[in-house]
Amino acid sequence: MYVVEKEVFEGLVTKAIESLPNERLEAIKNIVFLVDDEPNDEQRQSLGLRPCQSLFGLYQGVPLTERRGGYALTLPDRITIFQNPHMQFAHSFEELVAQVKNTVWHEIAHYFGLDHDRIEELERTSK
Repeated sequence: MYVVEKEVFEGLVTKAIESLPNERLEAIKNIVFLVDDEPNDEQRQSLGLRPCQSLFGLYQGVPLTERRGGYALTLPDRITIFQNPHMQFAHSFEELVAQVKNTVWHEIAHYFGLDHDRIEELERTSK
């Protein structure tokens, strides 16, 4: 377990977002990034998570690939990065940085319309 203050963790999330390719950053519209300690009960229930399951991040919204002409004047989509699960699984600062970067990328991939299978495929081929 590697513990950092909330402000440090938020900084890691910000750096992970800023490290995305410019063409991806420029395409991100109407989205807010949040940091929470843990998923709340509603989030856990909506995903069917058991008490022993962890969640690093969550995208909530309508992916770009599913938006239609009437998608306007809506509240922002949300990406929440959960601090405690990241700290529980990291054994060093470097590991924590890598986990946060991967989680941010993973959740943004959902925003762009990729499902878990495609995300896992891209993660395998990028290593």
